[in-house]
Amino acid sequence: MRRASVLISSLLAAFVLVACGKDGPLTDTTRTPPTAAVTTPSTTTTATTQTTTTPVVPRSARDGCDAVPAPQPSENPNRTRPKRMLSSKRRYVAVLRTNCGTIRIRLDTRRAPKTTSSFAGLARSGFYSGLTFHRIAKPAGNDYVIQGGDPLGDGNGGPGYSVVEAPPKSTRYVRGVVAMAKTAEDAPGTSGSQFFIVTAPDSRLPADYALLGRVTGGDDVVSRIAALATDPVTEMPLDPVVIESVRIRGP
Repeated sequence: MRRASVLISSLLAAFVLVACGKDGPLTDTTRTPPTAAVTTPSTTTTATTQTTTTPVVPRSARDGCDAVPAPQPSENPNRTRPKRMLSSKRRYVAVLRTNCGTIRIRLDTRRAPKTTSSFAGLARSGFYSGLTFHRIAKPAGNDYVIQGGDPLGDGNGGPGYSVVEAPPKSTRYVRGVVAMAKTAEDAPGTSGSQFFIVTAPDSRLPADYALLGRVTGGDDVVSRIAALATDPVTEMPLDPVVIESVRIRGP
């Protein structure tokens, strides 16, 4: 499957959720937005994520993350789209446990009932356990987004289905907002499993990305992940950032 930029430049040009001066504005023609591979319908209901047994190279004690082995890509990530819908009148929090700490995301069930229900269904099935944050975008050292949830670990994977739920046109992707990645060809609000957390004060992304929610706990963990060393070409962290589990707390 191919990568694709959601704006003008392609993902392959900077690479799954920028370039500017330290004090200068961000420009739409230079940033590389969150992207994900195209997904296709599937009736497969099982998926497994294997982990490698290769030795772990000790990471710097200063980055605050535990050293863990890098997971292998999922052999069969395809799932059936979850049918259970979350209630828009109740509060749900996704608790992401990673080797860098725990992040809590309040799901926006009111504005994104289909997107949040899909994410919750995948989480409850164990889909996200053992996946990674495969992209840490910080062009020119500036915060932008951290992106994860790809079963292949390289920005090209998904759950085998997609959900379409366009966000409100007034949506702003500011720090702490969590949304879903998509390809340039996808309709606004299309999502699979890949999500991104905005780390910039204002990413200035257009209102094309399905909302998932907002970080309500673990902002320091988000900053910790965003500060990790990355490959300058792929934007992948040099040491793996692994999602150990995602639990949905609520009714």
